[in-house]
Amino acid sequence: MSAFHAVDAASDYPEDEPERAGFAAAADELSNAYERKTSLCAPFVGALPVAGAAVSILGETFGTETVCASDKQAARLDELQIDIGEGPCWQARSTRRPVLTGDVQRGSQSSWPVFSEAIRNDGVGALFAFPLIVGSLVIGAVDLYAREPGSLTETQVEGAEGLAAIAARQVLRKALSESDRYGLDDPETDARLSRRVVHQATGMVLAQLGLSASDALIVIRGHAFSAGRSVREVATEIVERRLDLSSNNPEI
Repeated sequence: MSAFHAVDAASDYPEDEPERAGFAAAADELSNAYERKTSLCAPFVGALPVAGAAVSILGETFGTETVCASDKQAARLDELQIDIGEGPCWQARSTRRPVLTGDVQRGSQSSWPVFSEAIRNDGVGALFAFPLIVGSLVIGAVDLYAREPGSLTETQVEGAEGLAAIAARQVLRKALSESDRYGLDDPETDARLSRRVVHQATGMVLAQLGLSASDALIVIRGHAFSAGRSVREVATEIVERRLDLSSNNPEI
């Protein structure tokens, strides 16, 4: 059987259990990537039937750059999209939804015609992109490519979305760490000014988004940084219910 299966295949068959176990292992690897300084791309390639992966930050808030790429082809595909300003990663970012292109070579992609023409002879059969979303922030996207045309199963799409959500928090941690290094943000000072309100806001966000306390604080900090405000100000608005950082809110 091909590495790709029909999209309508039942996701609860016993043979899906090893695949789900693979996603669980990849999720654990991604969850510790920032602390261990390991690749954000490798878990996607290991858990999904793809040849390569790239993770990129897209937008003005944290800049636009390739965070990682599993190989030269993945790096080229990501860099082309950044240079051209169109492609599946930009589409995933703008729509906040996965972009699943099972056959790249069959006709021009109406949403990104220049990019599809640029890779026509690159030996790419399928492209999949998943947005990197943390709360109300859309940070960037993860791009996956396969050499042969094919589709992802529902289980694989769900698994990739889960991995993208974890990767998004790791990318945000890295971006905020860089801002701290250059003195662009001072979360400790904000926290000291009103530790109680930050604690309350963190509790509300973790309940809303189903995150850990540390990840909920990352969401608050990311929102504050993108809006050019202090953590204390954002926390106060959350506690007073004037601000909801759920992913259903418009992008900042």
